[in-house]
Amino acid sequence: METLEGTELCFPQLLNTSCRKPMRPHFESMLIYILLSSISLLTVTLNLLVIISISHFRQLQTPTNILLLSLAVSDFFVGLLMFFQIILIDGCWFLGDLMCTLYQYLAYIITSASVGTMVLISVDRYVAICDPLHYSTKVTHKRVQVCVCLCWICSVIFQSMILKDILKQPGRYNSCFGECINFVTYIAGITDVIFSFIVPVNVIVVLYMRVFVVAVSQARAMRCHIATVTLQFSVKVTAKKSELKAARTLGVVVVVFLICLCPYYCVVLTGQDNLLNASSTASVICLFYFNSCLNPVIYAFFYPWFRKSINFIVTLKILQPHSCEANMQ
Repeated sequence: METLEGTELCFPQLLNTSCRKPMRPHFESMLIYILLSSISLLTVTLNLLVIISISHFRQLQTPTNILLLSLAVSDFFVGLLMFFQIILIDGCWFLGDLMCTLYQYLAYIITSASVGTMVLISVDRYVAICDPLHYSTKVTHKRVQVCVCLCWICSVIFQSMILKDILKQPGRYNSCFGECINFVTYIAGITDVIFSFIVPVNVIVVLYMRVFVVAVSQARAMRCHIATVTLQFSVKVTAKKSELKAARTLGVVVVVFLICLCPYYCVVLTGQDNLLNASSTASVICLFYFNSCLNPVIYAFFYPWFRKSINFIVTLKILQPHSCEANMQ
């Protein structure tokens, strides 16, 4: 009986202080491992392709793509961090308190930077669609680079304040060996929800709604003047159709963003348990991370240049001299 109990412990040699493993059917455990490993590998691969594409080809280094690059970098590291989440599926953490704290700290920073970059992307698209004449003067390479740097710096500072307790003393809230939990005070948790979710979501929704209104008004203008289209107006019609398509794409972005992030923050907002155990909330957190897998699909696969750059990378044309000057449009 003692041996049987030992098999249920994270550290069988520590009978009195070890955490116990949640018992799951073997098939269920294998299915979870395969699913999460596939998502993690796909997230890393897709975002790495975006990073290589934008970093290598000079034609792709536009202000908008710099934002996409920042998003891809954060999502790439989210994919790597998912491997640590896979370790926690069995409810046991074997890497020590310091690594547990580092994992949580990096996860908060990277996720916050990812959300911040999405806000910057929404601002970029708002200016491009609603004020196209002044876009080139308002959105420059230098300004975008400064905004990206500030986004990451603010994420580091903000999350350092949110997680200051566990940073001072890693593992201080663990009740047994093999546990990796994240304790956030109620005030810190609400602050994190406000500035990492509520405020960004509201900014994104407001900007995208404005884009949608502009696109709809232009679509109505096209229908009203369809009978008297001239060559000059046909160019405007094409531009308006492009803006309407962009509005639809942005609508998909908002929906997917909310679907992936809402469940996690809804759990936090309930305030029923500030002591969040990663194994007990694995499904919510994994859905939260899954957004990083979808981001390159939404932001990149909708662009022809990404498909062309993938072809260059897969066929190793990227290794040829002067390949960085290739036409990707």
